[in-house]
Amino acid sequence: MSKLVARYRAEGEAALEPRSRCPHTSPNAIDADTAELIVRLRKQLTEQGLDAGPDTITWHLKHHHARTVSRATVHRHLTRHGLIVPDPKKRPRSSYIRFQAAQPNETWQADSTHYRLAGGTDAEILTWLDDHATPCTSAPTRQSPPRLSWPPSARWNTVSPVHLAGGGLVASHGHRILETY
Repeated sequence: MSKLVARYRAEGEAALEPRSRCPHTSPNAIDADTAELIVRLRKQLTEQGLDAGPDTITWHLKHHHARTVSRATVHRHLTRHGLIVPDPKKRPRSSYIRFQAAQPNETWQADSTHYRLAGGTDAEILTWLDDHATPCTSAPTRQSPPRLSWPPSARWNTVSPVHLAGGGLVASHGHRILETY
């Protein structure tokens, strides 16, 4: 508050006007000479048939021109100038659309984790996930039989397709799920 009072005393009514909220510095910004050098290096390296990616340009800037610029800054600058063509195979994971079932019990996912108990007995830990909602349900523990009874389906509804984490599909028959290996 004391800063505002001091500003009002110094400037009068003009001190009450909103001021720019623009930052005083931009840490990611590079000077015009460096920006021009990045573009020039890209063109020179490409013409010579050499790798002209951000890592190579960063190395040349550091070792031949004594300028330290991050790889991300070089990439951002090259993209801004249209010198890097986006590769759809390298799209960010955030752009993937996750599948989600429209109704509860429409589709389930199953995953099993092998675990050896202290006594040497092998155990399979089963995890079930309804694709509509995220809470997990579990089945009672059993020796690993080829057929597996699944109480949640008997309790709530008959389950439709179940997708295994490895890409397999489990067929449902009434209230029992027959797992295919």
